[in-house]
Amino acid sequence: MGTQTEATPLLEDEILEDENSGLYTGDGSVDIKGNPVLKSETGNWRACPFILGNECCERLAYYGIATNLVTYLTTKFHEGNVSAARNVTTWAGTCYLTPLIGAVLADAYWGRYWTIATFSTIYFIGMCTLTLSASVPAFKPPECMDSVCPAATPAQYVILFLGLYLIALGTGGIKPCVSSFGADQFDDTDPKERVKKGSFFNWFYFSINIGALISSSLIVWIQENAGWGLGFGIPALFMGIAIASFFFGTPLYRFQKPGGSPLTRMCQVLVAAFHKWNLSVPEDSTLLYETPDKSSAIEGSRKLLHTDELRCLDKAAVVSDVELKTGDYSNTWRLCTVTQVEELKILIRMFPIWATGIVFSAVYAQMSTMFVEQGSVMDTAIGSFKIPAASLSTFDTISVIVWVPVYDRVIVPIARRFTGKERGFSELQRMGIGLFLSMLCMSAAAIVEIKRLQLARDLDLVDEAVAVPLSIFWQIPQYFILGAAEIFTFIGQLEFFYDQSPDAMRSLCSALSLMTTSLGNYLSSFILTLVTSITTQGGKPGWIPNNLNSGHLDYFFWLLAALSFCNLVVYVFCAKVYKSKRAS
Repeated sequence: MGTQTEATPLLEDEILEDENSGLYTGDGSVDIKGNPVLKSETGNWRACPFILGNECCERLAYYGIATNLVTYLTTKFHEGNVSAARNVTTWAGTCYLTPLIGAVLADAYWGRYWTIATFSTIYFIGMCTLTLSASVPAFKPPECMDSVCPAATPAQYVILFLGLYLIALGTGGIKPCVSSFGADQFDDTDPKERVKKGSFFNWFYFSINIGALISSSLIVWIQENAGWGLGFGIPALFMGIAIASFFFGTPLYRFQKPGGSPLTRMCQVLVAAFHKWNLSVPEDSTLLYETPDKSSAIEGSRKLLHTDELRCLDKAAVVSDVELKTGDYSNTWRLCTVTQVEELKILIRMFPIWATGIVFSAVYAQMSTMFVEQGSVMDTAIGSFKIPAASLSTFDTISVIVWVPVYDRVIVPIARRFTGKERGFSELQRMGIGLFLSMLCMSAAAIVEIKRLQLARDLDLVDEAVAVPLSIFWQIPQYFILGAAEIFTFIGQLEFFYDQSPDAMRSLCSALSLMTTSLGNYLSSFILTLVTSITTQGGKPGWIPNNLNSGHLDYFFWLLAALSFCNLVVYVFCAKVYKSKRAS
């Protein structure tokens, strides 16, 4: 009906004066008991150390498994390079697909706090199961005798994958909620807190990489020198610490009420629009149905202003003659509010931007697979000390740790002077820079591999599965560039999918951003399988044989660089036509 007010900017002056002058938050947040919260006693940076500490320990636990899993599968479960890489990327992909489960539960029923608490427990059980798999002799294959390596039994694989996929389910329930829960601690209606929220995403990613740094250095060394049981047990311990850190901060947290199932609301829009397909959408958008109240009909959500795109969906908000006569507007499967329709429009508009993140994630997946396998056939010695190939990912982490404060304290203030944007770059600009850097990363990896293969040919090592005397430190540039790309693309995604998502769909949209990582891992697995299938025809060793000295891993890296370039071109076009959300 004609009850929606005329379009106004998100931060309308009168609303700001009214809400920000009060003692309470203006974004509808409550405490754990459901009461309004005081700004001075809750949220903001005072609540963040517990959330950042939780994320740091949880990521240490995750990367303590993920960083060196390909080595564990090849050395202890005696899998080949392609099989191990495929299993790792499939598992990692699942870890970034299960967030959809946690997101729906958080947005619709439990809220982010209780979703994190529940799935953390599942996560911890999975960590303990994996530790048992690596510790109990009956749960793993015997060691190789000379060149004979016994295959793992089905039962041993069941225990291994039970632990891994419980971890995948647990981390999936947590991932879409922790960053959103942290951002919830900053009041959207307060300009000062809104700027701090942009900084929070940077330090959130910084915490992730502190955990990853410990994992990729100390934990990896323990796994390969002190044993895999201890190497998996320590991450399990840190997962327990992560759970404790999260609960300690409970009195300081701000909570957002769950707004009901976002999937149901989207289906209602589609059904209502289809049911009213023959009705015309009025030119005057104020004639579309919206609640007369200041607040939205959706719990925990502000109203969204009407946009002119995808007008076919507006039919769901058209008031029919029957509804007008009876005055009955209660059937949400026949009549939806403008806000509800705009929620679906936002997701559709975000889709092209979301899709371009998949190729970037396929590039990122190489750090735990092909980069490790490339490093394993390089010179890993420093004197008498041998560096585990997986430990080189430390330089990716160091790159992130260096770039976060530089970006937050140096680049943003400088960029702000030129762009006038409070965060320096827009989320779209930030992601685009990261996509460009990912292309450079793959090019650097290809150049190193060309050098390595040339040396293998010069020394007649092509037919020998041995390391080439080229220092593994030649890999540092590709890891460092990838770390810089993460700072721009992954943090940009966190900001974009939180800020641009409807209020009651923030966990779901965070899950969608994580899903690009999942699909990127699956894409990497698919490309690996396809490349292996094509290049091994006619009895050829292929690009990625078990003996990499006789292969052409450089071709694989150039292929990913070319895909990254094409992806960047598509992204630039999508970013130019994207229109940001508008709220009242």
